[in-house]
Amino acid sequence: MAKRKKQLPLLEKVMITGVAAEGKAIAKVNDYVVFIPYVAPGDVVDIQLTRKKNSYAEGRVVHFHEYSPQRVEPFCEHFGVCGGCKWQHLPYSEQLKYKNQQVLDNLTRIGKVEMEEVLPILGSERTTFYRNKLEFTFSNKKWLTDEEVRSGATFDCMNAAGFHIPGMFDKVLDINKCWLQSEVSNRVRLAIKAFCLSHEGYPFFDLRNQEGFIRTLMIRNSSTGDLMVVVVFYYEDKEKREALLSYIQEQFPEITSLLYVINEKCNDTITDQEIHVFAGRDHMLEEMEGLKFKVGAKSFYQTNSEQAYNLYKIAREFAGLTGNEIVYDLYTGTGTIANFVSRQAKKVIGIEYVPEAIEDAKVNSSINGIENTSFYAGDMKDILVEDFIKQNGQPDVIITDPPRAGMHDDVINTILNAEPERIVYVSCNPATQARDLNLLSVKYSVKKVRPVDMFPHTHHVENVVLLVKK
Repeated sequence: MAKRKKQLPLLEKVMITGVAAEGKAIAKVNDYVVFIPYVAPGDVVDIQLTRKKNSYAEGRVVHFHEYSPQRVEPFCEHFGVCGGCKWQHLPYSEQLKYKNQQVLDNLTRIGKVEMEEVLPILGSERTTFYRNKLEFTFSNKKWLTDEEVRSGATFDCMNAAGFHIPGMFDKVLDINKCWLQSEVSNRVRLAIKAFCLSHEGYPFFDLRNQEGFIRTLMIRNSSTGDLMVVVVFYYEDKEKREALLSYIQEQFPEITSLLYVINEKCNDTITDQEIHVFAGRDHMLEEMEGLKFKVGAKSFYQTNSEQAYNLYKIAREFAGLTGNEIVYDLYTGTGTIANFVSRQAKKVIGIEYVPEAIEDAKVNSSINGIENTSFYAGDMKDILVEDFIKQNGQPDVIITDPPRAGMHDDVINTILNAEPERIVYVSCNPATQARDLNLLSVKYSVKKVRPVDMFPHTHHVENVVLLVKK
């Protein structure tokens, strides 16, 4: 007979005292630190513990006794359920304060970094509809909210088009309106959903049982007015596929790239799948300071276009280029930073793991008439070796923008051996950045730090650091 799980305690009238990692808030009860989502410092709440360890616990709010004066009313009807935009209940000015503190805490506690100058966090001018890319899932496993469950209603249709519930790989919250991308994104998604529900032969996908037809949807838009829609099907049915895509084309003439994918794999990723053009171009164009950037369905481009420009301007300013420098741009992606700084450099060398991204980077240099860039595809730790540096020249400046995991130790050692005068480290994860800065500190001092908020209403924050050789 299975052992019954012991009920964890209910903590009553607990004061929330601060904000912690991953968007959660924090409270202290006796010797325990308790992490709770969707609350604000100053709230007084009852907490049902859901997990208990030796030094900390996790829980959820079951009752509010007092609301914090810091609180604001969340503007999204899906707040607290979809798992995104966890800080909508905090004023944006407070969000920036906590993000700034998060960066400084990581650099000082993890990296033991001594900072000469800390510039104030740069907030996003737009705090809604700021994303240029969203991905939605069509699922026959609709997630029922607590309110829907309590209603006792019977739901004949369990199809949903929206976002995966955190921790529930096959459950999807049906999204009515998302505030992250321009309004056309909502209209396109809802139109496709309505078409599939009102026509025979368009079953929503069942991820667990691997069956269904309509699978996922990607919508990308650009600052130039381009609009890309990518519809992913589980199998090919030419008649039904073309009927849906023709409907989308007719309803939304503003679409400049209407693409589709047949993905027969178990997972939803399309990076290894062939992209087919139904109508329009196979790419969008982004624009920054007169430079044009080709963005395909698989291309990486910062998802907040306006803040990406500000982020790159800070990186370029920190680099202190005079026109005579050899610059290495590590994890260059589609070469956005490399091409952006090329006018102020003698030569720029971009390195990236994804071959398709490198091809886009070369195209981006070509369409802008940039001739002082070179791009190489491969694993960073395998490419960035001493022989490579001998062939391409000793870097005066290294700009690095690694993934969330940070840089491999071999890459850090190669940078240390290359001894550039300056390193500009752009990071989307201040914790791994702090770890790397600590390793670089044997030869480099941190001169400037500036956080940049790319994702309002979330706990995520970018950070730019200037390191100078000692």
